[in-house]
Amino acid sequence: MKTIARLGLALVFAFVLAACGDDDGHPAAPTATAIPTATLTLAPTASATTVPSPSATASPSVTATASPTPTETGSLVFGMPGSISAPAGRGSFRFGAATAATQIEDQNPSTDWYLWTAPMPDGLGHDTFVGDAVRGYTRALDDVELLRNLHLDSYRFSIEWARIEPQRNVIDEEALAHYDAEIDALVAAGIRPNVTVHHFASPVWVDDPRHLDCAGGPSDTNLCGWADPNGADQIIAELAAHARLLAQRYGDRVDEWGTLNEPVNYLLASYGIGQFPPGRVLLLSDFNAVVTVVRNYLRAHVAIYDAIKEADQIDADGDGVAANVGLTLNVVEWQPSHDNAPSTRPEDIAAADRIRYVYHHLVPDSLLFGGFDADLDQIREEAHPDWTGKLDWLGVQYYSRQGVSAEPPIIPVLNLMVCFGDFDLGTCVPPADPTHWVPAMKYEYYEPGIYNILTDFAQRWPQLPLTVTESGLATENGTRRAEHVVRSLEQIHRALSEGVDVRGYYHWSLMDNFEWNQGFVPRFGLHRVDFSTYERTPTEGATVLGEITAARRITAAMHEQYGGLGPMSPEP
Repeated sequence: MKTIARLGLALVFAFVLAACGDDDGHPAAPTATAIPTATLTLAPTASATTVPSPSATASPSVTATASPTPTETGSLVFGMPGSISAPAGRGSFRFGAATAATQIEDQNPSTDWYLWTAPMPDGLGHDTFVGDAVRGYTRALDDVELLRNLHLDSYRFSIEWARIEPQRNVIDEEALAHYDAEIDALVAAGIRPNVTVHHFASPVWVDDPRHLDCAGGPSDTNLCGWADPNGADQIIAELAAHARLLAQRYGDRVDEWGTLNEPVNYLLASYGIGQFPPGRVLLLSDFNAVVTVVRNYLRAHVAIYDAIKEADQIDADGDGVAANVGLTLNVVEWQPSHDNAPSTRPEDIAAADRIRYVYHHLVPDSLLFGGFDADLDQIREEAHPDWTGKLDWLGVQYYSRQGVSAEPPIIPVLNLMVCFGDFDLGTCVPPADPTHWVPAMKYEYYEPGIYNILTDFAQRWPQLPLTVTESGLATENGTRRAEHVVRSLEQIHRALSEGVDVRGYYHWSLMDNFEWNQGFVPRFGLHRVDFSTYERTPTEGATVLGEITAARRITAAMHEQYGGLGPMSPEP
């Protein structure tokens, strides 16, 4: 997610810190050339001048040429909700909000994140302690009312595996009943549940971060993780069994399932560079092991997909499909760069194509076409026919534009370098308009990025339904959040008006929450959380989104106040 949109890039840090810092181990401050300010051209209709596809090999576009503008009738109109994957759902549109269990729920001591962040000696003391997060478990039914008040069609959330199965093969019936009640409340409120099976967190027994050596091999208390030649198969079987249980238990009310959240970012953070539990740093020592982890995680997607399809045979929403099964993918608007400026050099454009392939195309290609590209050369050498077509819909999760350069070629195999927050070797390109900078995350929000990516995906996979399952902004300013909501939806509508099959928008997040290794500092919530009382207060972003969802349109007045591509309200 958004934290990961930045954190996933942190893979470069471990390489560069040792090799390229000054005498104190700190990178030199870059001399930056700003990206030209985006120009807003008001069009007479919702259609817009096409921005080149991000996969194009021509000179990169660094300015936005148009933004959808409400017509003289006064609105950009969105359709009614429909199927997220069935052909009949094309032209439908749902509004939603998203959360993840570990990021919001209290009473959650069996997850690896609790152990990872708990103070020593009981825990490992990494970063900020998740603790009770924002008490989303205790307040789950109250939070359904937040969704209802915003007139939302759907709620994307995860069911905590560690809570359901705190010990291997030990199922907590009270936890299952809790999610029963939450799902019942959603259905009663007319809100479609969209359930993620695995969202960045596991039971400790999957890969205990206290015992990474796994002396003695996999056991019921430690299966040794996704890279272990014996443990990985058991994890896949256990995760499939967990998914089957969820589908059997909730399939009479849930038709929309996400298997995995952001595979590339999750695996880089947890198994590549050790910033997430279990804290393995395989990228530095064993790149083949990283490839094995990715392959095994995709095998897990297929196992979850098959289990849900088998166990959920009830078409709860009447769309003709009992189980719509997809996954969600973090995406970035990759900007070719060199010497802290936009670049038209062929080698930098090629570098952007390579990182884009790994981030955007590798996972869907593998699952749609039944193969795996183990050496990342954009050729699927491994045939996996049992994977073919096992992706009903794709969730797109967009937050930022980032620079990428062919020099220095730090990242192995891909031979490139990406921008990473304050750590810069000439790849970072700051925006000309500083109001688009997101200080809490140290990246740029670039409105047309989501349009560019949606159109690229539609060209690459024309039969694959898309949904924006996350998009949000870390800010203390409610007006700024409202601007993000309106501008994101304008760009999505622009893609819709050009025929892209995008079926919805979920705002990240319903409320402020625990942002993984960045703790509670970045605030992404439509509702501001008082961390001393856990009270939720609607922000201006919530108010504006609620007005849009109630009317299913962006009015000319909303566009005038919040939309377009110009300066945003300043961050406090």
